[in-house]
Amino acid sequence: MSGSAFADAGQVAIGPVPQWVTASDPMPVPAGAGGAAFLRRQDVLVHLDEQGPQDYMGYRVRILQPNALELGNIAITWNPAAGAPVVHAIRIYREGEVIDVLKTANFEVLRREDQLEAARLDGMLTAVLRVGDLRVGDELEVSYTTRIKDPTLGNLDSGSLFVGASPSPGRYHIGLSWDEGAKPNLKMTPDMTLLAQTSERAVDFRLDNPRPANPPKDAPLRFQWQRIVEFSDFADWTTVSQRMAPLFAETARLSANSPLKQEARRIMAANPTPMGRASAALKLVQQNVRYVYVGLDRGNLTPAGADETWQRRYGDCKAKTVLLLALLGEMGIEAEPVLVNNNGFDDGLDQRLPGPRMFDHVLVRARIGGVAYWLDGTLPAVAGPGTEPAVPYRWVLPLSAKGSALEHIPWHQAKRPDLVSTTEIDARQGFVQPAHVVSTMVLRGIKGLQQQMQFAPVPPDQLLNAFRQNLVGGQWQTVEDVQWHYDEAAQASVLTVTGTWKIDWEDDGKGARSLALPGGGFSPPDRRGRASDQNQDLPYYNPPSYNCYATTVRLPLDTRSRQWSSKPGYDVHMFGQNYYRAFALRDGAIRMIRGFRVEQTEIDAATARKDNDRIAGFDNSLGYIFFNSQGQATPIPAAPNVPATYDIDWTADNVPCLSVAALEKNG
Repeated sequence: MSGSAFADAGQVAIGPVPQWVTASDPMPVPAGAGGAAFLRRQDVLVHLDEQGPQDYMGYRVRILQPNALELGNIAITWNPAAGAPVVHAIRIYREGEVIDVLKTANFEVLRREDQLEAARLDGMLTAVLRVGDLRVGDELEVSYTTRIKDPTLGNLDSGSLFVGASPSPGRYHIGLSWDEGAKPNLKMTPDMTLLAQTSERAVDFRLDNPRPANPPKDAPLRFQWQRIVEFSDFADWTTVSQRMAPLFAETARLSANSPLKQEARRIMAANPTPMGRASAALKLVQQNVRYVYVGLDRGNLTPAGADETWQRRYGDCKAKTVLLLALLGEMGIEAEPVLVNNNGFDDGLDQRLPGPRMFDHVLVRARIGGVAYWLDGTLPAVAGPGTEPAVPYRWVLPLSAKGSALEHIPWHQAKRPDLVSTTEIDARQGFVQPAHVVSTMVLRGIKGLQQQMQFAPVPPDQLLNAFRQNLVGGQWQTVEDVQWHYDEAAQASVLTVTGTWKIDWEDDGKGARSLALPGGGFSPPDRRGRASDQNQDLPYYNPPSYNCYATTVRLPLDTRSRQWSSKPGYDVHMFGQNYYRAFALRDGAIRMIRGFRVEQTEIDAATARKDNDRIAGFDNSLGYIFFNSQGQATPIPAAPNVPATYDIDWTADNVPCLSVAALEKNG
């Protein structure tokens, strides 16, 4: 699912970093070392000149315990196209003596593709040196400079420096400098503005034992942007779009004798409509070109040509996008490349300085019959064109020759569940006998596609055996059958397991029984609040979610409807989320539906405070049903809007997983 590495250069960090940044944590203390080493100082300095950024890294650390001796394993990684790194010093300080390690030790240069298992070829080189005779009590000093150069961007660049949330104690110096006339646009978070030491051609930040950052709890990501300095040579997002667009336009041009022209003609002959042709072109790219990220030479930002990709039959998201653009263009279908962020770090992107490395993926947006469709060549071949992208992006950047502005993608609450789990329990033979059970899971979105990739290569007999090995011995007594398929029309992975359960009916005395139905209960929502030193008025974030559980119990044949009751149903709206449960009894079977949907991804602080007071009244009881041979005071009604698991198609768009009122109100 991953795309190109648009975030591969230009960022330097102290401490943990956001996922969209690929720079590693330069702090040398190994994970889990705790107080095994003490950082005396660390310098992270970036200098901008006409050739691009130079990154200087320097640190001096004292070895306090044996498990910190691994700091003597020094590794420097760089892109050979940018030039070799310069190692300034590696020294050991021991009881007044200074030992120059470089006089007796040499780096060994390795070419290692350490992400081959993730289908990535980046061509990076690594120089390794093992410092000999390093002892507890020594201080180790290391300093070197690497050049970050991407010919795709020319003299334009962008990036960021920042202090992580929980840096180790020590003295830090981070800085940005530039040649005369090369000053970039700068933007700092307020906490860094207070620390900035500015001069004509530099800005520096010095921190002694920086305190842990305290981002506001449960706030949207844009409010957690702290201790960051951004720099960019791009005037605006339109400039980024304009700069990147020719890369895709040029590589999407086909040669006169390109075999892709014949592929396009074949697709057009087999598919009379533009939608059919776009779908066939997308499937061709998804099925016939395997995903491999290629960052060699200029490949980090520059896509491979369409003809080249088709010939070698592998490529990354850039290459697949170019190939798809070439096919669509050959068939006269309007389409454009669009930069996106697959890791969810695009909240607040409109408030950031512009730069292509804010994105990690590119896909195609085509216009067919006046409607925009998203096409992603890196997804499995079952993922066709959609009016919404597979990932809920917030901000995207279309690439065009005249330049396009950053575009906001509004969020809409889901129309159909991402997860539907149905369980049919056939207890007609009585309370004691094992019940025949049919359990079905319907998964949509990225998780559904991941399941498709997992199960599609597995033969049915192996799938059955795997589920038997994993399930039998718990609630499942037997697994008789496992059926799986991907429903392309419903864009859903559908898994059905059939077998028998030993039903744990609870003995309530005097012949009464009860059972907690699978998927029937809710945990109460979490209280929303923040520490006193955090902003109390910021909104709270709800990750988008819509799930549905439906359980049907075919009742023992020797019982009657009036003998059965259930926990109450409800339709509660709290913290921008809808909690729904309903029961019905018809034709000798109890039906239960439990639905949960996020209605607002952000709720204001005042609403959160009001809903905090409602938590105590939230019914978090399990979905119990009760049998009493003497009859029930309030038997389960025969509600028509609660279907049994076998009444409807649960892959349909209109499954009744919420109340009629909620669906009418919010869609």
